Amino acid sequence: MKIMFKTPRPSPGPPIERPAHLRFSGLCAGYPGRPVLHRVSAEITALTTTVLVGPNGSGKSTLLGVLAGVIKPTSGDLLRTGDRPPAFVPQCGAVGDTLPLTVRQTVEMGRWGERGPWRRLTARDHATVDAALDRLGIGDLASRQLGELSGGQRQRALIAQGLAQESDLLLLDEPTTGLDPEARYRIGALLTALVADGVTVVQATHDLEVARAADACLLLQDGRLAGQGHPDQVLTTSALTRVWQAL
Repeated sequence: MKIMFKTPRPSPGPPIERPAHLRFSGLCAGYPGRPVLHRVSAEITALTTTVLVGPNGSGKSTLLGVLAGVIKPTSGDLLRTGDRPPAFVPQCGAVGDTLPLTVRQTVEMGRWGERGPWRRLTARDHATVDAALDRLGIGDLASRQLGELSGGQRQRALIAQGLAQESDLLLLDEPTTGLDPEARYRIGALLTALVADGVTVVQATHDLEVARAADACLLLQDGRLAGQGHPDQVLTTSALTRVWQAL
């Protein structure tokens, strides 16, 4: 009889417990005469990618604005960890074509929170801007006018501006909408790398392929939370049908 010894496999350790980077409860927010968010409560875990999904008008951009600090909630609680303010990247279409800014000037605006808009940038600021341009692969476009760029190039410039803020929380509003597959892939790969580097990423998206690749998902409907958790559990056919059919 032949006896074989099998090396036992180490038992998997417990899942890594990550702290919450953002925690909010009962959030209400909107605009004069037009409430948008209605008592939204959720937690966003640090060092993950979280997507906000929902139809137009569901409250995704408003929630991002509240998390970024550019929209003040009318009620509710918001707790944010971290030493630096969040970096907010708006939709590409929200930036006008006629702004007389070069790509480099656009990225340099990311340092204004550190220096102020009228103070001279330091050598470290310039190095930070250079690093952001290089990371987005747009260093060769630094002298180009923002309005001359393609949609994908312009979106990368806006993300570079966000990176230049050196925040550990990056908020993006529809960063891949209207872009070609190559541009979407490059931005997706960058966001994955940023999480590995210690950045928590939250993005609003209509792209279900992007959403299903995230770590967590908040599904919004009419300014209310219709589901939260892993995308496989939240973005089911029945849930998506229910949310979109309610329009």
